[in-house]
Parts: sequence; structure tokens; C-alpha cells
Amino acid sequence: MLRKQNVAVFVSGGGTNLQALIDAENIGKMPHCNITLVISNKPDVFALERAKKHNIKSVVVERKQYSSLQDFDTALIDVLEENNIDIIVLAGFLTILGEDFTNKYANRIINIHPSLIPSFCGSGYYGLKVHRAALDYGVKVTGATVHFVNEIPDGGKIIMQKAVNIEENDTPETLQKRVMEEAEWIILPQSVEKVCAERSNNEIENN
Repeated sequence: MLRKQNVAVFVSGGGTNLQALIDAENIGKMPHCNITLVISNKPDVFALERAKKHNIKSVVVERKQYSSLQDFDTALIDVLEENNIDIIVLAGFLTILGEDFTNKYANRIINIHPSLIPSFCGSGYYGLKVHRAALDYGVKVTGATVHFVNEIPDGGKIIMQKAVNIEENDTPETLQKRVMEEAEWIILPQSVEKVCAERSNNEIENN
């Protein structure tokens, strides 16, 4: 029998991608996934309210509470191990994770980025900055990318991409909204399910 993979979602803000994952799980589109934990690096963000509403355990781990990145990573690892987490999803998580952390969870950390990597990605590219850069450059097509996380910002293997056309009167805000609706909220749940299904199937083969 396939075992569902326990998923932790890391958040820093409103949690719209978290909501997309919860909705997908609730309607049966993520049968190999079980969202069991939400971790925020900030207290009082709306993503924590989303977790509470859906009876998902949440924990706040603030970077500023730790003197070093290594200590922060250790605190995160302790929470993940206490909750038997298999897969980590970064859904608008705006804190860099250390190399020790990304190595420990190699091929188990999934991130969503609001552009078609390798365009407009890497250090400093997040949120509206990505969409502003796309518009400033004048590209006609943008989109979203789901990828594995390694020690290089936005440098891990690509899992899935979806393109979104840029419209003539787009602003960073209108483009952000359309990329979320037409790409992020679609391919993030699909990618998480794909990775969880592969892990579940591998567990059966190796037993």
C-alpha cells in the first residue's frame, strides 16, 4: 500500500500558494501528499491563519532568534524531524536556507519561482521585483517555475514550468496576479504530487 508523504510548507506572508496546495489536496489532486505542517519565519502572517482554518499544525521559527544560519537550520531540522516530514515546499519563504540544510534534504525541497528560470532568478529576485524586471526588459512571455532547491538560489533541477503571456498594459502587480492564477497555483500542486508519488513508489520498490 502506498504511504502518503508528509509535507511541510514554509511560508513568510499571505500564503496564497499554501492555499492552492490545501485546495488541491482537499479535492483529491494530491493523493500521495499529506500537508501536516506549516512553518513560518514570521509571526502574525495570514498564512498561519490559513493553516489554523484547515487544522494544520503550524510553527514559527524566526531567523532573528538565532545567532547564526547554522543554528537556524538546526532549529528547522529539529521541527521537521519531530513531525516526520518527508517533503518541504517553499511557498513564498523569504529566508535563505543554509547549505547544510539543503544537503540534508537534497531532492526533497521544492520551490516555486515567478519566472521562467533561468530568466529573472537568483539572489535578489523575489516577489514583485521579478515581475518588474520582466516588464523592464520587455519580454513578451514570462511564467513560473517549480524546481528542487540546492545551495545555489534558484539553481536546482527544474520540475515543471508554465508560460504566461505579458499583456500591453501590465504592471508588476497585474502580472504577479496573473502568473499566480495561470501558472503558480496550477503547477505547484502538480509538482508536489509528482515528487510525492515518486517517493511513495520508490518506498514500495525498496521494501
